[in-house]
Amino acid sequence: MEAPVDFIRAKILDDTASNRYGGRVCTRFPPEPNGYLHLGHAKSICLNFGVAKEFAGQCNLRFDDTNPTKEEIEYVDAIREDVRWLGGDWQDREYYASDYFERLYAYAEQLIQMGRAYVDDLSADEIREYRGTLTSPGRESPYRNRGVEENLDMFRRMRAGEFPDGARVLRAKIDMAAPNLVMRDPTLYRIRHAAHHRTGDMWCIYPLYDYTHCLSDSLEGVTHSLCTLEFANNRELYDWVLATLGVYRPQQIEFARLNVTYTVLSKRKLIQLVESGYVSGWDDPRMPTLCGLRRRGVPPQALREFCRRVGLARVNSTVEYAMLEFCIREYLNEHALRFMVVLDPVKVVIENYPGNLVEELDMPLHPKNPARASRKVPFSRELYIERDDFRLEPPKKFHRLVVGAEVRLRYAYLVTCREAVTDASGAVRELRCVYDPQSRGGVSPDGRKVKGTIHWVCAGRAVPAVARLYEQLFVSETPEDVPESKTFLNNLNPGSVRAVQALLEPALSDMAVEGECVQFERLGYFCKDRDSTHALPVFNRTVTLRDTWAKLEKKGE
Repeated sequence: MEAPVDFIRAKILDDTASNRYGGRVCTRFPPEPNGYLHLGHAKSICLNFGVAKEFAGQCNLRFDDTNPTKEEIEYVDAIREDVRWLGGDWQDREYYASDYFERLYAYAEQLIQMGRAYVDDLSADEIREYRGTLTSPGRESPYRNRGVEENLDMFRRMRAGEFPDGARVLRAKIDMAAPNLVMRDPTLYRIRHAAHHRTGDMWCIYPLYDYTHCLSDSLEGVTHSLCTLEFANNRELYDWVLATLGVYRPQQIEFARLNVTYTVLSKRKLIQLVESGYVSGWDDPRMPTLCGLRRRGVPPQALREFCRRVGLARVNSTVEYAMLEFCIREYLNEHALRFMVVLDPVKVVIENYPGNLVEELDMPLHPKNPARASRKVPFSRELYIERDDFRLEPPKKFHRLVVGAEVRLRYAYLVTCREAVTDASGAVRELRCVYDPQSRGGVSPDGRKVKGTIHWVCAGRAVPAVARLYEQLFVSETPEDVPESKTFLNNLNPGSVRAVQALLEPALSDMAVEGECVQFERLGYFCKDRDSTHALPVFNRTVTLRDTWAKLEKKGE
């Protein structure tokens, strides 16, 4: 049985069937280059580029660069990299709103000549006051009925730089009593004496988003302009501008934005985290930015699957972060190579193992996929295991190492602990064990049952490294839900990252690739970091092995 078609794809199917737009499908992804892309943008990227591919159409990448005081080339470059990483392919169709500044200006003059736009001298606060409320109509500006010639003269003088910032704006002349506040003579242009990252000092007036966006869509031949729900009220203005000017008219369709627990997706708040030093940068692995997720080791395939599972809706909702972790685990379980690493070591001495012998044991790189080949792992008299894999006083059903009990060293031998050596504080310093020489490969020679299996590394060959253990950046599921006297920063998790000394098996040190995830057996998935400030290799924990989302799904059945 085929999966149901969402409302956006259903609309496109209807349009292609009726030959609207000549059967073409053209979407666009139009980010503002005033910050880095985040999880919410991932949903839009997957939708816009995905729909275009499914319907043999095209998707444009367009930078909405109309606010020069907040835009930087750094953001443009980062957006390109993020979109490519997530699978977006815009071929040669990279556009900028600034490409259209001259044409947008000409359209604005056309609106003035039609009597549908005017220059207003009211301040921003006065315009806000005149606009009215949801229950009361607005008031007309005293400058609303200027003549066409005066408006043209004023607008041209605005372009020439005669007036300071905020002195005048160009507004559409629509209806100050419109039920939709967006239609109460919205501002189309404002004065801003600031150099633009592409046009330099050529312009000192810049068009606003609602005016720019619809005309950019029109000029590019976009068929379906897919926006998040906060633009639903603006659709009336989108259509008004295009209809009034009599130009090609795409259609805007809105869908619910992506909200995720334990996360903030406000660009303003993300900038605050970076600029105030709460994180190390936009690509801090705790950030919900695409570059942060990439540095943490999240595969693009897992993020695309997450967006697919989230789906499309017409009502905003919040998705469990555990669902994203599930998608990451599901992908990495199939694709990540396995290695043994110890994060909190305690020494094991196998007293009956030859002191000068080092065996090279053959171990699979992926236990479920023999085609992934194998690696050699050294085994010797002295090993390290996880401190948590031994208990002096074990709880019930503890199937790991205790004095007098036998466990399996993964892919190696069966060992029995005879003595735990402790220091003056009572902490275990060393474990004295014996092994069964007939149990090579961890197989019991006489069929006896051994419940526990633990991982280990060879003490003499272990490679030191740093492992960063990441937790949620916020302690609250809804970080922005705080009392008036507090901010979302009050919900920051002080323990969101912890660095520990790790001991790697040698093969991992040789085979680890920067940015690629591997599984530290029994511990989680980790990604080799590009950090050059450490003398030792650094691994970021991508996700633990605990799968809470599967439990949540099962509970909801």
